[in-house]
Amino acid sequence: MSCRSIAGLILAPSYLLAQTPIAANADLAALQAAVKSSQMAGDNAWMLVSSALVLMMTGPGLALFYSGLVRKRNVLGTMMQSFAMMAVITLVWAVCGYSLVFAPGNGFIGGFQYLFLRGVGAEPNAVYAATIPHQTFMIYQLMFAIITPALIAGAFAERVRFGAMMLFSTLWAFLVYFPTAHMVWGTGGFLNASLGGRFPVLDFAGGTVVHIISGFSALVTALYIGKRSGYPHESMKPHSLVLSFIGACLLWVGWFGFNAGSALAASALATSAFVATHLASASGAVAWMLAEKLRNGKASALGAISGSVAGLATVTQGAGFVQPFSAVLIGLAAGGGCYYMVAVAKEKLGYDDSLDAFGVHGVGGLMGCLLTGVFATRAVNGLFKLPSGQAAPVGWIDGNPGQIANQLVGAGIAIALAVVGTLVALRITQWITPLRVEEREESTGMDLTLHGEEGYNLDT
Repeated sequence: MSCRSIAGLILAPSYLLAQTPIAANADLAALQAAVKSSQMAGDNAWMLVSSALVLMMTGPGLALFYSGLVRKRNVLGTMMQSFAMMAVITLVWAVCGYSLVFAPGNGFIGGFQYLFLRGVGAEPNAVYAATIPHQTFMIYQLMFAIITPALIAGAFAERVRFGAMMLFSTLWAFLVYFPTAHMVWGTGGFLNASLGGRFPVLDFAGGTVVHIISGFSALVTALYIGKRSGYPHESMKPHSLVLSFIGACLLWVGWFGFNAGSALAASALATSAFVATHLASASGAVAWMLAEKLRNGKASALGAISGSVAGLATVTQGAGFVQPFSAVLIGLAAGGGCYYMVAVAKEKLGYDDSLDAFGVHGVGGLMGCLLTGVFATRAVNGLFKLPSGQAAPVGWIDGNPGQIANQLVGAGIAIALAVVGTLVALRITQWITPLRVEEREESTGMDLTLHGEEGYNLDT
């Protein structure tokens, strides 16, 4: 039925009244089908755009953000770590990763129903997203699987072999990411809040699934691999804050697909998550700058962009559950808390988390997980239902303080799995191939040593 005929039916209801009952029912069914088709088209368009935005977060966003923070002899090597995840994890996801996360299985891992994307086509999967093609849902979720191991690379920047990084990241996806994502988001998952989980953990867009597991895995890798040669006595300042600045801005924009896209529809919930995301990022930047000003007398550009990313990472878990000014409070807590971990605690503890993957994503993700249990409200997302069918309290401010316990359980399981799985992946990788570059190679830089090229050829 054409748009003109639909408009005619809406503007002239007497047309229906004039028809026989059979004809009127047929026209009404056609109208309902057209409305449903329009909704699916709009939702699908939004989700394809969101998928592209989340991919943009890895490359160029994270690639630029991380590469600007390293020394110039490692700029290409650092970019390649992000880019490699875009290629390698995509193939792993298509072969079996998607199935292990979203196919029916047990409480801890999915099954094999969708191996090689069998059965993942144009028809929606009503369990996860009823108004978009199953294939759209699959490709959107892939982008989360790509960026998560790429975040870990920030902890061991400038000292790990490229082949070892790819092997470790692939193993880590199987040992840590796939089980965690299934437990939180997969049907029947142990921590799934809407599809039969034993402990309903609220994780709208990946605070536990992405940030907690990547951040704590980053800390384990930094401790296991050891410090960069010369750290902390030699100067290891970022070689190009301009690149990092551009990367952070791309991350901020891409995060709207990350969080608002997790509504899985072009809906009011997507708008709420969009607003919460933006406010938390702005608040995180302001809080970090204020903390720097109070401690050092100056607010730096690096601090501003770090604060914005901290706010984004921290609000991710609750973006679709919290009201706007709760997001502001989350962002302020993120900016202050993550600043302390990066500027004070890391120096006192002496570990070399090169690009602060743990200080921002691990700490921010954990804070966001708990604060979601505090600020989540049915006014934004009526996920839980009473026996009467009405929306039940969601978070502490809503009258459900017990949700904080569920969030703690989810965070604890994710951290334990991240620590153990990361250690296993590191040991297997080290058994197969050396992890670290040699000291001579580290001094020369990853660009020439591992890739045979330079990021800057200023004399040509």
